[in-house]
Amino acid sequence: MQVIQGIRDRAAWIISILIGVALIAFIVQDASVRGGSIFRNTTDIAVVNDVAINKTDFDSKVETIVQMQGAQAQREQLSASVYNMMVQQTILEQEYAKLGMEVTGKELSDILFGANPPQWLQQAFTDPNTGVFNADMAKQQFAQMKKNSANPQVAAIVETYIEPTMQQALAMKYQAMIMQAVSVPKWMAEKINADNNSVANMQYVYVPYTTIADSTIKVTDADVDAYVKKHKAEFMREFETRTVSYVSFDANPTAADSAVVYSGLASLKSEFAAATDDKSFVAAKGSETNFLDAFVTSNNLKVPNADSIKGLAVGQVYGPYLDANNYTLAKMVAKRSMPDSVKVRHILVKTGQGGISDTIAKNRIDSIKNAVAAGANFNDLVKKYSDDPGSKDKGGEYEFASVGFANLSKEFAEVAFYGTTGDKKVVKVENSSYSGYHYIEVLSQKNTQAAYKIAYISKPILASTETVNAANDAATKFAGSSKDKKAFDDNAAKLNKFPMPTGDIQQNDFQVPGLGNNRAFVRWIYENKVGTVSEPTQFDGKYVVAIITSVSPAGLATAAAARPQAEMFIRNEKKAQQIIANKLKGNTLEAMAQAAGTAVQRADSVAFESGFIPGVGAEPRVLGAAFNKTILNKVSSPIAGASGVFVVKPEAVGARAALASNIEDLRKRLADNTRNQVSYRSMEALRLAATIKDLRSDFY
Repeated sequence: MQVIQGIRDRAAWIISILIGVALIAFIVQDASVRGGSIFRNTTDIAVVNDVAINKTDFDSKVETIVQMQGAQAQREQLSASVYNMMVQQTILEQEYAKLGMEVTGKELSDILFGANPPQWLQQAFTDPNTGVFNADMAKQQFAQMKKNSANPQVAAIVETYIEPTMQQALAMKYQAMIMQAVSVPKWMAEKINADNNSVANMQYVYVPYTTIADSTIKVTDADVDAYVKKHKAEFMREFETRTVSYVSFDANPTAADSAVVYSGLASLKSEFAAATDDKSFVAAKGSETNFLDAFVTSNNLKVPNADSIKGLAVGQVYGPYLDANNYTLAKMVAKRSMPDSVKVRHILVKTGQGGISDTIAKNRIDSIKNAVAAGANFNDLVKKYSDDPGSKDKGGEYEFASVGFANLSKEFAEVAFYGTTGDKKVVKVENSSYSGYHYIEVLSQKNTQAAYKIAYISKPILASTETVNAANDAATKFAGSSKDKKAFDDNAAKLNKFPMPTGDIQQNDFQVPGLGNNRAFVRWIYENKVGTVSEPTQFDGKYVVAIITSVSPAGLATAAAARPQAEMFIRNEKKAQQIIANKLKGNTLEAMAQAAGTAVQRADSVAFESGFIPGVGAEPRVLGAAFNKTILNKVSSPIAGASGVFVVKPEAVGARAALASNIEDLRKRLADNTRNQVSYRSMEALRLAATIKDLRSDFY
């Protein structure tokens, strides 16, 4: 079980054992697998093409990932990611079933124990001496662990490791199948090559849209609706969205609140300086910063006012000073010299749980110490006696940096950092996963410098009850007198507050744009109608009163929702109509230029590949006309472009021979580019084609 012991030292020993158990269930039974969870109940958070996604499965996956991410994980963000993953996986499983795709037991065995095993399995069963994955050892360990197959945590390991491995294998099969269908015919490559090498010379008349003031063009809701219907793909909304406008009432700490915290901390200064037990004093005063009973090197003391703090005499106190959102006092507890990094080797004889009795352990470590003194091979002693698997295969050696040595036991750290190179000591460590007797030899110490032990008392600058209540009272008064949009706007104006609009909010969002996370507030938005005014709602540092301003159902966007995106284009269309009707008179470029009050311009060697007209910008319609040989040396009809109206007279279309490409190379590049887009485009196409009922708002 040596390999499993190695996994245990990576803080995942339970998981690694269960991995083996789960693998046995799949490999020994040689079951064919198509993916999907092995647990179901009747509560669903979504239905994808009539296939339900189970709430228990969903919650389990979210919880597993939250635990893996640690304390900093944002459950709301992870929840959304897990939902999207499960929807995608459900769609793919349906496609796999249609195609008869599966991962058989033999295939799974080949994946796990073949030439390229999964990374998580390599980490567990790679020989540290050779760096080679030992498939035989893995199989042997799994066989030994089969007796634990009833362990209730197996399901979590299946979800975390086995299912993703199988799904990855299926996804690779699926993508490979699609990629095999990618083909670029020779004629297409030849056409693209010819187009890319094409250049044109032309004359043109250009009347920018900016020659007509925006204020003179009225865009009605009917105009927007008509534009949306002509451009359905651009304005099709997959989900209903809503917006609110809000006014906020500041509940952040005032200057008076800050002064109270400052003066309270300042009053502790002399008492802190006189304290003899700094650890207890810091704890008794409820500091935001815990006492660190360790030295920090000068290079690693990265706090505000570090130079002033370093200059303190032992026992002196500096502050209060501002550190982020805290006022802080700093007391110099002690000074010394200390290396920035060390290299040690050690042998651990473990006591307590998983070890031997204290007396036997002490006798053994003393024998080891004597053997080393007598010239015994240290590496042999490590392999034979050390209970620290993390260093057993590397002669007991470790390297530590002072920036992280606070994670070491105090006894171990003091030998490594506070002694000198060549020190050899036995220390007893308690209350640790490495409890027992350590024989430690300091091999080297680097970059010795000044180090400081500093005690901090930090107090957060918080809003007082009076400040919070004042903001809440003002928000409550505002909400009580703002029963409709007119009253809402009028009351905001009286307070010199401008209602702030949010972006689109979907029913299952956790975050409100511009305000932050508040799932309950999003639920309120979807439980009420346009014009409803909220009760005061607390966000970070403020109380908010909001009014629901719009509801945009799924499907084609309403005029109100589409206007911000469509209005400029509609306005330009109307400007183009005016320019064509009123400014472009005559049959020649010269006549049209004179009528428009502009000049005939020319552009030579315009590259088809670039898509740009020098001095103008991207104008694909105009560029297309310049390369249209049917109107060569003729005056085109007016063209409504991106930035204005153009009339073009192409004079020559030719090619740049220097840019000729090898057609087969071009075909390969085009095919490769297409394949690179297959993964996300194929998945997006499947998702858009699916019927998805999102039921999360029923539960969260």
